[in-house]
Amino acid sequence: MSHTLFPFADYWWLYLAFTGLVAVLLTTDLAYHRKERAISIRAAAAWTAIWMALALAFSLALYLFVSARHSPGAGRQMGLEFLTGYVVEESLSIDNMFVFALVFRYFAVPFRFQHRVLFYGVLGAMIFRAIFIAVGATLIRFDWIMVLFGLFLVYTGIRMAMEKEKRIDPGESSVVRWICRFFPVTRELHGSRFFVTVDGIRHVTPLLIVLLFLETTDVMFAVDSVPAVFGVTREPFVVFTSNVFAVLGLRSMFFVLSGALERFHMLKHGLAVVLIFVGLKMIWLDHLFGGRFPIGASLAIIGLVIAASIALSLLFPKSAGPKPQPSFTPRKKTPHTVLRGVVLILATASILYATSPGGLALDLDRAGSIGGIAEIPSVSPRVA
Repeated sequence: MSHTLFPFADYWWLYLAFTGLVAVLLTTDLAYHRKERAISIRAAAAWTAIWMALALAFSLALYLFVSARHSPGAGRQMGLEFLTGYVVEESLSIDNMFVFALVFRYFAVPFRFQHRVLFYGVLGAMIFRAIFIAVGATLIRFDWIMVLFGLFLVYTGIRMAMEKEKRIDPGESSVVRWICRFFPVTRELHGSRFFVTVDGIRHVTPLLIVLLFLETTDVMFAVDSVPAVFGVTREPFVVFTSNVFAVLGLRSMFFVLSGALERFHMLKHGLAVVLIFVGLKMIWLDHLFGGRFPIGASLAIIGLVIAASIALSLLFPKSAGPKPQPSFTPRKKTPHTVLRGVVLILATASILYATSPGGLALDLDRAGSIGGIAEIPSVSPRVA
């Protein structure tokens, strides 16, 4: 069982202080966007830069805090783990934006109301993720849970890479059907209001249905993303803070990328490779490197995979439709096919290792853990 640098019983005040910081940031954001107006790309880009700068500043503050209380090596480790978790979560959140764009388009939500919906969506996302992280922090005390997390990420990566694009129909959502069954819903929007009284009867507006649908979607995404960050670090405080900063910047990034999301058609393959890599790290690579795969190398690999998937999307634009191929002409291997092959190779390697006779039991009796972070002494932690 590994030790954490921030046990909740001793550092509850740190969680409380960070929550207070987030409350101040959200209040500032809400005050700035109190008017119902469309967010320009320039303003969204500025806010995206601000949120990223705040995440980098927090990483530096975390480095200084841990260095002062433990050692510079431990501070560097925690700072890199935060950045890696932030990059993983931010990358996976981009996949979330595709759903946001489809839902807003489905319900014809005007641009001036979208920020309000996303603002309250962020509040709900942070609450649900805090619950998921608390549960995950309890489960990872058992080494075999990390193996299950790793295999789950491998499965998720395979599914993400292999499944075809699906048409999302919010009308088929059980949450939407439940709301429409028990509550009267207006046919049109009433400004930015979620509730409205019509003929003395309380109605919900389509804007509330949009919010609830986005919340349930984010919960499903969190099931994948939270275990992925636990594959990078076993510090619940680092998992929580990296998730929060990624979610905080999600709204502004959405308005920056909303017009270009369709161009990133190969991003899901990059995200699939990232999930496979993190799963492989949890069930194999950490052991291969004596208990912990170098966090700097993890950050570099994840960043390169995401950058490569975006670059390939721009270099090989998505065609409007499939072109007929002559029967005598061999079909060219597209970048999609290559990436799917990479995913299958990584998935096969991780599954074969995890299910091998010595895979699951390897080093269970040693100090450290399967996947994640090895034991970090409170004075001089080991730095990869």
